[in-house]
Amino acid sequence: QVQLVESGGGLVQAGGSLRLSCAASGRTFSRYSMGWFRQAPGKEREFVAALTWSGGSTYYADSVKGRFTISRDNAKNAVYLQMNSLKPEDTAVYYCAAGMVATLKEAHYDYSGQGTQVTVSS
Repeated sequence: QVQLVESGGGLVQAGGSLRLSCAASGRTFSRYSMGWFRQAPGKEREFVAALTWSGGSTYYADSVKGRFTISRDNAKNAVYLQMNSLKPEDTAVYYCAAGMVATLKEAHYDYSGQGTQVTVSS
């Protein structure tokens, strides 16, 4: 069983940066691939970024490539999402998820958190 708690969201102006954190419980965290997803009001949840259990491979949605960076610290049971050059269209609730495979499909992840709100003002 893995429990995930996101933090680091907030209100930021366009062009600014935020760093989201996802703290995981459980001794098996290092075995899981991790992903970040987001859901804007009135829209479906969409893939943002993912990385493998070792952090050796990373994947990004085209909309965030070059601006966002996903990373993890297995010693701290944590995964991060560094978001730079934020745009108003990045406004959403951001969720982290844990699964056995780094995939773009949220349904393939076994666990997800409650989310953290990110609001980017223009």
